[in-house]
Order: sequence, then C-alpha cells, then structure tokens
Amino acid sequence: MITLSPGLASTIYTNTSSSTTTSLPFNYHFAPIKFPTSKISLPKSSSSSSSNTLISEPDMDATTVGQSLYPLHRSKTIHLVRHAQGVHNVAGDKDHSNYMSYDYFDAQLTPLGWNQVDNLNKHVQACGLHKKVELVIVSPLLRTMQTAVGVFGGGAYADGIDVPPLMVANVGNSDRSAITSLNCPPFLAVELCREHLGVHPCDKRRSISEYRPLFPAIDFSLIENDDDVLWTPDVREKNDHVAERGLQFLNWLWTRKEKEIAIVSHSGFLYHTLSAFGNDCHPTVKSEICTHFANCELRSMVIIDRGSIGSDSSTTNYPGKIPHGLDLPSDVAEKKDDTK
Repeated sequence: MITLSPGLASTIYTNTSSSTTTSLPFNYHFAPIKFPTSKISLPKSSSSSSSNTLISEPDMDATTVGQSLYPLHRSKTIHLVRHAQGVHNVAGDKDHSNYMSYDYFDAQLTPLGWNQVDNLNKHVQACGLHKKVELVIVSPLLRTMQTAVGVFGGGAYADGIDVPPLMVANVGNSDRSAITSLNCPPFLAVELCREHLGVHPCDKRRSISEYRPLFPAIDFSLIENDDDVLWTPDVREKNDHVAERGLQFLNWLWTRKEKEIAIVSHSGFLYHTLSAFGNDCHPTVKSEICTHFANCELRSMVIIDRGSIGSDSSTTNYPGKIPHGLDLPSDVAEKKDDTK
C-alpha cells in the first residue's frame, strides 16, 4: 500500500501566483489492473515486484482529519508539472474543433509558454528544488520536453562544454538557445505519462529518431517503438483508461531508486490520475487534489510505502546499543514487575 502522505507539506506553484503550502493526502492500494491499450509496456526495473499495481482506496468519512507518521526511507518526493502553454491550447480555446486539426500535430510551446517556463525555472532555482531533483521524467511530446528542459535544465549551452545539450537551438521554431545538460539531473522519456491517446493530432508524437537530434541528452531507451503506435486517428482514450494508466505509472515510479523525481506531463493525465485519490480527507483538500493543472503549474507531493513492497533501507537510521549495554526502559520494567 502506498500513500501520498498527509503529514508532509506539498508546495504548489503556478505561473500566476507565488508558491503556497498545503497538505495533499492520497491513498493507494495494490491490486491487478488490466489496461485496454496493452501496447504500452511498463518500463523495466530491477527493484520491487512488477505485479503490484495501484488502485485508489474506497471512499472514507469525508471529515477524517489528522496527521500520519511514516519512516522516512519509505517515502519518495515527486514534483508534478503540466507543460507550459502550447499553440494547441490557444487554438482550442478559440474553437474546440481545432484540436482535430493536423496544424497542431505534436504542438510546440507558444512564446508566452516559454515565458511561463522561464518563470517556473526561476522559482525552481529560488526554492532550491533544482539541487534536490535526482531524475526528470517527461512525456515524449514536443511541448512537454521543451517545458522539462527549460525548467530543470542547466541553462544556456555554450561552446566548449563537453556534454550533449538537452535541447538544440530553435526547436519547434522557438528562437531559443540550446540548453545544456551540465549540472542537471538525467532526463528520461516515458510513454505511460502521455496525454489521452488518439484522435487529437496535438497528442500524437513524432518518431523517436526525429526527437533524438533535437533533444540529445534525453534518454529515450525505455520507448520500444520508433513510430507512435499508440495514437490512433479514430479512437480517443477514455478517461478511466487514462486513470488506470496513471496508476500503473505511479506503481512503476515506486520501483525507481531515486528519492526525489520531477514528472512533466499533461493536464488530462495528471487530472485523471489524481482524481482517484483524496477520498479519506476533508472535502476542501479533495477539491485541491481534483482540479486541473494550470499551464506550467508545479505540485510537490510525497509518496509513502505502507506495504513494504521494496523500500530501500534507511541511510539515516542508527541501531543504537553500540557498544552493547543494559537498556531496559522503566515502563517495561514496571510491566514485568506487575506480572510477578
């Protein structure tokens, strides 16, 4: 069983306001789930059993409140980010039918979207998050990868730097300089955290062979097919299927060795994944969980392992009693004395 701990604060940042702090509790249980779009493969991991899959806990008393306490080594911190404004967002707001247009195939960021990226990058730098994130996981679409490298990348690329850039210059006609991979965490592209699959061309990706020269330092090794075999022109993935895929993604995420991970994804994926949770907390907190992300919004949460499914051993716990000595607590001694 995994919980996003209600006892630990979650920082929320949007492009329109400063950071605030709130508690976002979630609960997970493990049970088999069959996802209809079976062509998505769970990325392989050497740790934990892949048979465990997340589903949400049944509704509980909505007035349940209180704190929870868990061992630190049974937790991970995740930072969820929706991509910045894309050209499809602007066009779709004007006319929803534009989402059906191939003019917005694998939509890139707008100039305003890049401004949102710059502002979130400043926030990430100011709060010290850039020093804490060990891994950036990103949906393999143009707008999410642009957002990820702009927010968590190493800044402008300069000649003489002996590392590959995260992004070359002017990707997506952005007029942006190349972004270096120097002094930043590794970036990993994962299909499971993509937006709704099918019908909307903006949610169809390019081939991986097209992406590699544009984003040289992003690791695409977990993506099995060069072409986008998941997207179909006539069938749109259902919301409950997106939610199930999201739970599979979170389950896989727990098998990663990294303790602090950023995920750059999409509105629909994040919303339907998180909407399954918060049923054991106050309605106000539930409503904070189950709201759509703004463009370039960041929410930080803590995943807790309550089921001992593969947590790492603690690096800070100390067993004590070294050297060995008598240490019978007084309350235990009193209980022993009472039994005589």
